[in-house]
Parts: sequence; C-alpha cells; structure tokens
Amino acid sequence: MDLQTRILIVDDDEGIRALIGDFLAKHGYETKTAADPLEMRALLAQERFDLIVLDVMMPREDGLTALRQLGLDAPPVIMLSAVGSDVDRIVGLEMGADDYLAKPCNPRELLARIRTVLRRRATANVTAVPAFAEAATEADSGDCLRFAGWRMDLGLRLLFDPTGAPITLSDGEFRLLRAFAEHPRRVLTRDQLLDWSRGEDSEHYDRAIDVQLSRLRRKLAEGQGGGEIIRTVRNEGYLFVPAVSGGAAAN
Repeated sequence: MDLQTRILIVDDDEGIRALIGDFLAKHGYETKTAADPLEMRALLAQERFDLIVLDVMMPREDGLTALRQLGLDAPPVIMLSAVGSDVDRIVGLEMGADDYLAKPCNPRELLARIRTVLRRRATANVTAVPAFAEAATEADSGDCLRFAGWRMDLGLRLLFDPTGAPITLSDGEFRLLRAFAEHPRRVLTRDQLLDWSRGEDSEHYDRAIDVQLSRLRRKLAEGQGGGEIIRTVRNEGYLFVPAVSGGAAAN
C-alpha cells in the first residue's frame, strides 16, 4: 500500500496551523504542525515529510532563515507570508522555496499549489540519476559536454562532477544546464534561458526556472569546491564562466 503523503505545517499562529491542517486532512493528506523552525527541525530529524508549508513572519527565527538552513535533500517548501511583494517572493524562490503564496490565502489555492509542487517533484525524481550511473563514469554515450572537470552526457542525460561522481539533476535543471553549457561565455537573458530550456510541460516553468537556477548553482558550487560556474551579470542576465568542449558548445 502506498504511503500517505505527509505535510508539515510551520506557523506560529495556532489557528492557522489548525485550519490548514484540518483542510488538508480532509483531502487525504497526513499533516503535522510545528510552532516554530526549532520544532520543525526536530520533526524533520525524526520523521519523513513530503512537503513543508512554512510561514515567513515568525518571532525569534523567521521562515527565510529557516529555509536557508534546510539541506538539498529537504522536502519541497511552499512559503506563506503576509508580505506579498514581488521582491519578497523572488527572495524566497532564490533561496530555494518551490512556491510562494501571500496570506491570507484561500485553502483551495494552497491545495492546488501543493498538488502542483508534489507533481513537479515526482517528475523530477523520475529523471534522477539511475542505478547504472556509477557504471557510466568511464563509458559514455559519446555525446558529452565538458567544462571545468565536469562531464555532461547529453545522450544518457547524466552529469558527473570532477571526481566522477554522478550528480542528481531534475529534468528542468538538466535542460537549464545544457542551455548554459551550449552557450558558454555569453551573457544570457532570462528570456533566452526560458526559450532554450523549457520542456513540453511549460505551464509553470516561468516561475520554476528561478528555483531551478538557484538549486543548479548550489549543486555546481558544492561539487567543485565553491568556485563560480554561473555568474550573475547585474541588470543583464547570467554568464556561464568556464570554457566548454565537445557537443555543440558555441565558444
């Protein structure tokens, strides 16, 4: 029998925790609540959750600080905030949130966002590094891009860091990296990245690309010692720093 989807609701307002929890429970989700990030981290250390609904405005430690401390293996996060400006939304997405919703929100809209994020994460997991990736560290499909010690196998849709270890990328992250690697040392605008990297299912990609870019940069930085591979060019776009060999890279 499939495990029930489990959602952790983090908010300092007991009434909001109860309202969201009861509503999601009626729609088939198992929910737990935490009054602050400290309690959230304790629950994450003990139990499995599929998604976190995280409030931004909390005393002592705010939601953005708590989000920053979550690791790459953390469940997806939907932020809730009474401050619904574009700047706050973008900051939340850049820091790794999967979606951002202004409070007060309609519980049905939250439910729709939860379903979208979980569906997107499930699709990403299907395209994660498969079991045969370890055996592919030496043999490749012959259609590869290489940069700064990394190897991106376009045929097998795999990425290997400079030590030869496979790196898990979602489908969107892989397409985004390919767009960068095939156009290195050029300033690329966000619109260009959207055009070159969006897939067939692009309904929510305009918003998702910000999340994917943030996570891709973190994975590349952690995999090669913190050096810069994707540089932000203020008011213009992004630059893929290293030279690229192989494939159709346009140096």
